[in-house]
Order: sequence, then structure tokens, then C-alpha cells
Amino acid sequence: MNPLLLTAAIVAGCMVVLWIISLVLKNVSIVDLFWGAGFVVIAWTSLWSGSTSDRSLLISGLTTLWGLRLAIYLTWRNHGRGEDPRYVAMAAPHGAAWWWRSLFIVFGLQGTLMWVISLPVQIAIGSPGPIGLLELAATVLVLTGVAFESIGDLQLARFKADPANRGTIMNRGLWRYTRHPNYFGDAVVWWGFGLFGFATGVWWTIIGPALMTFLLVRVSGVSMLEAMMKNRPGYAEYVRSTSAFIPRPPSLGK
Repeated sequence: MNPLLLTAAIVAGCMVVLWIISLVLKNVSIVDLFWGAGFVVIAWTSLWSGSTSDRSLLISGLTTLWGLRLAIYLTWRNHGRGEDPRYVAMAAPHGAAWWWRSLFIVFGLQGTLMWVISLPVQIAIGSPGPIGLLELAATVLVLTGVAFESIGDLQLARFKADPANRGTIMNRGLWRYTRHPNYFGDAVVWWGFGLFGFATGVWWTIIGPALMTFLLVRVSGVSMLEAMMKNRPGYAEYVRSTSAFIPRPPSLGK
């Protein structure tokens, strides 16, 4: 079977199984916990179905590092919280039909996005070749992005854990330079994977990082969170002084 068709079939199967589990748990938001892990599944399926080289092992390892970190973090963060309010609101207009419509609206959509975004990873893993300068630059980008989002998540978790910070806005550490260091780090990671794809000569794999960045900025990331936070005391001032996405000194964000 064509490797791209194989990963598509694997993703579809995983999403159907996850959908069935969501029906049992009555919790659609478990789909978010699989987001990072799904890319790991895709990477290792691509590796298994193709030839193994130092480059393919490197990309698979980097994808695993990013995906498992995200999956573990989200599982820890969401433990005991119940269903995400976003999905509760999404389900409301569908009424009793939500149980089957969620397969397409939530799980089918996320599976499709996951497969498209992962195209540079799939193509690069399936293309034999040595590790050159572009691959080294891509590795630096991925590791930088993982470090950036990891530090941002850790700083925010520590901030929220301190009762003295309740009702205040996180504007310290990386959050002093960008209102969304975790999303920015995620985008950097995927432009790194995009560079891996570009290094194979398949330029159109840029659709992966471009789509991920669009989702992070315009759909499920920055724009959605900003809408939820805009009425919080002190947030308007934070918006005026701090960059929304690309890090820069606060004085330049005004």
C-alpha cells in the first residue's frame, strides 16, 4: 500500500476507535489528548512502511519528542476537569444527533487536519538521504520550538499553582514577550518539520506548517483564547503592551 494511504487509513481507524471511547465516556474532548500522539503514530507508521536511514530515524524521534510531550502535558492539565466547555457549546445545536455527528465534525476533521499537517514529516521520513545542513537547521528549529513551548507551559502551570496569582494575568518569563509562547513554540516546531520536507525537494509540503500556523493564530489557538480572555481584569493592558504571537520586547508591543 502507498505509505500516504496507509497513514490515512491508520489515522481514520484511530479516530473511529477514539470516537467510540468518547461515546462511552461521554466526553468528546478526549480527542485533544490524542492530537500530539497521533503525529507520533503517523511518523512511526511512515518509518515502518519505508526505508530506515539516519534522517528518517531523526525525524521520527523529533516527532515523538514533540508529540508525546504535548500528549502528556494535556493529559496532566485536563485530568479531572471533565469535558471541555468548547465541545459542550459545539454539541448544543446538534441535540440528540451529536453522538454520531461528532464522528465527522470533531474526530473526522481533526484526523484530516492531522494527516495534512504531517505531510512534511511523512514525505521526509519516506525519502532516503543523508543528514545535511538543511536537516541540521530543521533539527535546531524543532528543538527550539519544543523548548519554547515547554518552558511556556511550565511557567504558566507554576503561575496558576500559586494562590497569590488568582485573578491576575500571567505576564512573566516568556509570557512577557508574547501572549502565547506555547502556540509560537508549536509553530516553530512545525516550520522545522516543514524544512525537513523542503530538504527533500517536495516544496508543497509547506502546507503542513502553514496550516498549523493558521490554526494556531486564527482558529483554535490565539483568536479563540483571546476572545475568552478579553474581559478579564488587566488583560486589555496586557494586550496593549505584549505581542500576540511573535516574541518581542514589551515596549515594542504597544
